[in-house]
Amino acid sequence: MKTKIICILLVVSLFALCLPIAACSGAKEETIRLNEVTHSVFYAPLYVALNQGYFEEQGLKIELTNGGGADKTMTAVLSGQADIGFCGPEAAIYVYNEGKKDYPIVIGQLTRKDGSFVIAREKTEDFSWSTAFVGKEIIGGRKGGVPAMALEYALKQNGYVDGENTTINYDVQYDLIAAAFEGGTGDYCTMFEPAATNFELAGKGHIVASVGEEAGTIPYTCFCCEQTYLSKNKDKVMRFLKAVSKGVEYVSSHTAEEIAEAVAPSFADTSKDVLTSAIANYKKIGAYVSSMALVEEDFERLQDIIIEAGVMTKRASYKDLVDNSYLS
Repeated sequence: MKTKIICILLVVSLFALCLPIAACSGAKEETIRLNEVTHSVFYAPLYVALNQGYFEEQGLKIELTNGGGADKTMTAVLSGQADIGFCGPEAAIYVYNEGKKDYPIVIGQLTRKDGSFVIAREKTEDFSWSTAFVGKEIIGGRKGGVPAMALEYALKQNGYVDGENTTINYDVQYDLIAAAFEGGTGDYCTMFEPAATNFELAGKGHIVASVGEEAGTIPYTCFCCEQTYLSKNKDKVMRFLKAVSKGVEYVSSHTAEEIAEAVAPSFADTSKDVLTSAIANYKKIGAYVSSMALVEEDFERLQDIIIEAGVMTKRASYKDLVDNSYLS
């Protein structure tokens, strides 16, 4: 009888220990609708967070959609179709300069350099920014887009003037650059990863330089929200950023091979070898942030680049647009 009572007590004790776990697993997750500017391994920390369960740890479920451009991502945020937008902060700058009252706030940064690489037709061991583009045509993407503006800035830093000693082709839209270059347009083009590595592995061109490395540190892609949403969902947003920050830490402390393994579920059509090579290229140029806080110096450099490109004439206020407090 005594043995039977002890057994019953053990069962009851084990059941009691399992209750917190069951209650926790049954907890309702809060949803965040996240709209990304495009889907790229350039944003590896975000996909690490998604695939490693960091959002679930914060009680969050992410509904991820693809905007297909910073302007479309910002439209999704402003129209209420997305809670958080992930794109270049220039989109928030433009809205702010238009005088919108509930302008979006930048709450965290993920990449700190332009993510495009220069592709040449021939392999060049002694590539030099100061001489390579003289009298040449380079496909640079959409005029006014940050990839094109970062390229312009890098070229200007090396003494180039579009239409004088070099030509920047703005007529080819982003998703058609590879096909246009392969078809014979231009002497050089720019591509993001993993498109650049895939293009090189196919023997169609060669990666010879990094635009981001040459243009310098800028807040390239960030998370932003409307003020109204932030005021009502502060805790949720802070938990979101905490999860992403964990992804940032993972990328900072792991090898390209390990990161490729972690992001692979988000890139089912891309081989592990290509993912590893692409991530290694981004780590080499320091494209990923180690801290998600956007600093004023980098914010102003981005505005320098936009103003020099002739896209805008007045600056937005860093203090108004950027709030790093949600990262604490």
